Amino acid sequence: MASADPIDEFHQVLARASDGAPFDPVAVTLATTDNAGHPSARIVLLRGVDARGFVFFTNYQSRKGRELEANPFAALCCYWPWIEEQVRVEGRVVRVSEAESDTYFASRPRGSQIGAWASEQSRVLTDRATLESKYESLQEGFGDAPVPRPQYWGGFRISPVRIEFWKAGTYRLHQRHVYTREGETWRVELLYP
Repeated sequence: MASADPIDEFHQVLARASDGAPFDPVAVTLATTDNAGHPSARIVLLRGVDARGFVFFTNYQSRKGRELEANPFAALCCYWPWIEEQVRVEGRVVRVSEAESDTYFASRPRGSQIGAWASEQSRVLTDRATLESKYESLQEGFGDAPVPRPQYWGGFRISPVRIEFWKAGTYRLHQRHVYTREGETWRVELLYP
């Protein structure tokens, strides 16, 4: 049965998916489009969900970052086959605050922080040795000092306008319901499977 709040319901599903999960339950598919409407999808890690939306982090100059800046709408598909449930999220995308990006960046392992500086994400790499050499050079350059967040790296938040929940059913009579944003409230409707 649908909850009064899709964010609360999402947290309930994620809790079920996280209990004994055989894979990372926050690995979700993010779909974006370029200026011509050509779609692109990839897996990202969901790093926060609250009333404001669904947050993930990336290099702003990556393909996904460039597409989101050009067309600030996206979709997430969260699928957990081990509990036979799926959640789809659609909405407008905004950058999170610099403070939020700084806080999350500081929580990452040091190697991942240096990796964010070393990688020109989504750009052509001539050979692996170039990346590894750049990483080692940055590692030496930072020494024991804290690694600051690169200005080209940070978070995006999908502010949802539509959230659909799906649960597998016998004979493909799946359970589906969708929340659609109407101002400050949500309309909820059942869907045929």
